[in-house]
Amino acid sequence: MKYTSISILGCGWYGLPLAKSLVFKGYTVKGSTTSKNKLNLIEETGAKSFLINFDLADDEFDASFFDSEVLIVCLPPKRHAGEHKDYPAKISKIIDAAKRGSIAKVLMISSTSVYADVNREVLAGELPKPDTEAGEAILHAEEYVKSAYTHNATIVRFSGLIGPGRNLARFFAGKTNIPNGLAPINLIHLEDCIKLTEYLIAEDAFGFTLNASSPDHPSRMEFYSKVAEITGLELPGFIPELVKWKQINGNEPVSKLNYKYLVNNWSEFLTVDKL
Repeated sequence: MKYTSISILGCGWYGLPLAKSLVFKGYTVKGSTTSKNKLNLIEETGAKSFLINFDLADDEFDASFFDSEVLIVCLPPKRHAGEHKDYPAKISKIIDAAKRGSIAKVLMISSTSVYADVNREVLAGELPKPDTEAGEAILHAEEYVKSAYTHNATIVRFSGLIGPGRNLARFFAGKTNIPNGLAPINLIHLEDCIKLTEYLIAEDAFGFTLNASSPDHPSRMEFYSKVAEITGLELPGFIPELVKWKQINGNEPVSKLNYKYLVNNWSEFLTVDKL
């Protein structure tokens, strides 16, 4: 184990089970939340909890949170609060605090939303050209992290997240005439998110920008109908058309780092307990 101490900024749907898994593997883990009510959830994982908020005019954080070897930043901009405008500045404040501490390596969890719908496969190493304000903000935040930590930072762009408590099929259940039914899905399961993160740390794989997405890309119509069936939701009705879409090539972790995805076939992997 090259690194022993890890701070996770943002212990939510992904960060909390990640903290639990890292503690189980023997790491000393610090986890943060912006809510006092969630501090006990972090403590229950075996990690030390911190109340940290970079949303305020006067930042609220304990500097000792940044006394770790590795910092994992998993704070996406809030979709419904217009936060994308302030997101790059928020990330820059976090990284500045990390540099004042003892953080040697940074792993930033980003998103494939930095890529526009280009109606083709998005290849490894392709330069993102965001078509949304949120995508632009995330890309600017990535650039700040890389400029501050250069070869000591890795950016992981997750595709859409799915897993326990995040059954995306519920948004389509029982609806009809849902457009773009033939568009390929770009998703990654929580188990792969955690496994890949741990793999990058264990392999000291810093200095990369990686797209992380299951290599299986069935159509929206096929995938969400199957998930609805598995979980007992009313079947959705999609229009069999291909309009705006992209297909994320997530092979970089495999080709560059020999990572093996847990999910190579959604229909074989998905069961009720996986959702």
